[in-house]
Amino acid sequence: MSDRKNTSRRGFLKAAGGSGMAAGYSLFIRADRAEGADAPLPPGVEKAVAAVPTSPGAPPPHEPNMVQVDLHCDFLVAGGGMAGVCAALAAARTGARVVLVQNRSRLGGNASSEVRMHIVGASCHRSRLGWRESGILEELRLEDAKHNPQWSFELWDLLLYDKVVSEPNITLLLDTSVFRAVVSDNRIREVWARSDLTETLYRIEAPLFADCTGDCRLGVEAGAAYVVGHESRDKYNEVRAPKTAGTETLGSSILFMAKDYGYPIPFTPPPWARKVQAEQLRLRKIRSWEYGYWWIEWGGEDDAIRNNEAIRKELLSIVLGVWDYIKNSGDHPDSANWGMDWIGMIPGKRASRRLVGPHVLTEQDLLGMNGSFEDAVAVGGWPFDDHPPGGFDAVDLVPSDSQNIKNVYGIPLRALYSVNIANLFMAGRNISASHVAFTSTRVMGTCAVEGQAIGTAAAFCAARNMTPQALYEDKELLKQYQQQLLRDDQTIPGLANEDAADLARRASYVRASHTVEGSRPENIINGLVRDMGEEWNNRWGAELQAGTAWIELGWESPHTISLIQLTHDSGFSRELTLSGEQSVRTPQKRSAQPETSRDYRLLYRETGGGEWKELVQVEGNYQRLRRHAFSPVQAQAVRLEVTATNGCDIVRLYEMRCYA
Repeated sequence: MSDRKNTSRRGFLKAAGGSGMAAGYSLFIRADRAEGADAPLPPGVEKAVAAVPTSPGAPPPHEPNMVQVDLHCDFLVAGGGMAGVCAALAAARTGARVVLVQNRSRLGGNASSEVRMHIVGASCHRSRLGWRESGILEELRLEDAKHNPQWSFELWDLLLYDKVVSEPNITLLLDTSVFRAVVSDNRIREVWARSDLTETLYRIEAPLFADCTGDCRLGVEAGAAYVVGHESRDKYNEVRAPKTAGTETLGSSILFMAKDYGYPIPFTPPPWARKVQAEQLRLRKIRSWEYGYWWIEWGGEDDAIRNNEAIRKELLSIVLGVWDYIKNSGDHPDSANWGMDWIGMIPGKRASRRLVGPHVLTEQDLLGMNGSFEDAVAVGGWPFDDHPPGGFDAVDLVPSDSQNIKNVYGIPLRALYSVNIANLFMAGRNISASHVAFTSTRVMGTCAVEGQAIGTAAAFCAARNMTPQALYEDKELLKQYQQQLLRDDQTIPGLANEDAADLARRASYVRASHTVEGSRPENIINGLVRDMGEEWNNRWGAELQAGTAWIELGWESPHTISLIQLTHDSGFSRELTLSGEQSVRTPQKRSAQPETSRDYRLLYRETGGGEWKELVQVEGNYQRLRRHAFSPVQAQAVRLEVTATNGCDIVRLYEMRCYA
């Protein structure tokens, strides 16, 4: 016991994930990290260091075999799914000290190797191609496509781990669960979390907190207002809502994976597996069996939290019963050589509790009937996608009642913080939404961009000692915050770059070596960074003639410049998500995206007719957003010169920004 009490700060941080070490493990080499380290932060925000623990104290009297460690940070994030990961990364990169608490050994939640659901969201919007989520989620997807061509979910887990522990401002606590919140004057003052694997209790103090647990665990402990189930039609006048309210909701699922071994693989189900009949599958079609079925769903009529064990047991019995039907009914003879090689042991939850914010998203909001939100901070676009609470047992009901939404929609900041706990943010499937709106916002792509939104907001609030509500009420600061999100490649419908610090917006000219028909060089400073399909409204495009293409912008007089930000094209018109389902995999590119510029140089000249001098040379790029920092120079013009893409014969660029 005495050895553990004297644990050093270095030893603690090493055990907690290495976030405080000078040199941490990193799976991939990324030039972005070094170049982005000196990127300017929003006004009033300064770089921080990782959360600093005090020396472990005496064990609490009620836990005599546990060590207590006190942590102090700017922002505690509870939950390490896609929402929590993106929240932690966004806050840390915007200057906040972050503690990320995850109750599993892996990050990613339903996207991790423990559940293996592929990430969907506005990227699947049916009306037009090109709404794949941008920002941190796009960075992660591009990294995964480049370095994980074998579609390994375990490598996706490792990628998320690497991204988090490589951020010096994040302290990661895995296998650790939040279990208590101390609240006074409607504010969380401290949160307690426990790791039984390390026999450690953490007392974490912070001015700001986020519940990204999905189940609202932190919010419940703090006394935050929440709802369960579905509202009546009259509650928000929603056409898709049922006439009466109830606690029923969507169920959970367990996936499996199988492969063709090339020789017969028999299967004998355990005695507790269900005996599935053809009639039960009448509305649940079996077309392939490499990735299991989301419609093996159960528990929507039950308490998804309290009865998780019973739900797991029933789902496993259904999964094995369906596999028994595939293998042994005689209806699928092509399955003879197929064998199951993975089955989930954690139910992938769709729904449980939802926290209540100052604004509750409704069906009308998502349909655009209430206009745009002044505090929009993220994008959604998945259909209204309700499921019968009876799940697999509702054999006479289609497993999904899905209705496309005509346009993507904005998600307001006011739906991402608590209505009664002043310093509590939320992101994920537990945001402030009616059940009808939730059926669209619940998916992980949308959860991830909500996470980026609250992470950036938390950094803004922490730097100014303010609450989320105060950020909303300060309209000028709210605009600055939204502009920072855009600068970090977050998509906010209807908003464009109006960053006053971006010198490129003051350029007196933009010109290029050449341009494809329909495109204009000036597009790179029009403030918009997305086109639909093959439109050229917001991109510059040029064929690689004689192995090069260039674009430049200039000013009437020289400006001091120390950072140039580029937003490349990364092929938003195709889906890009890790999946075990062949139909989802087929249209994807598991490599650097061919549209993205691979090799390029940034140049500048001091006067209009002066010599071009090299600032940065890049080889092997595959990311969409690149920030290039360098010693300040006096430049009257800057130029991007591209010599190779990752496979496309047309160079494509959305935006160039320049900062002093």
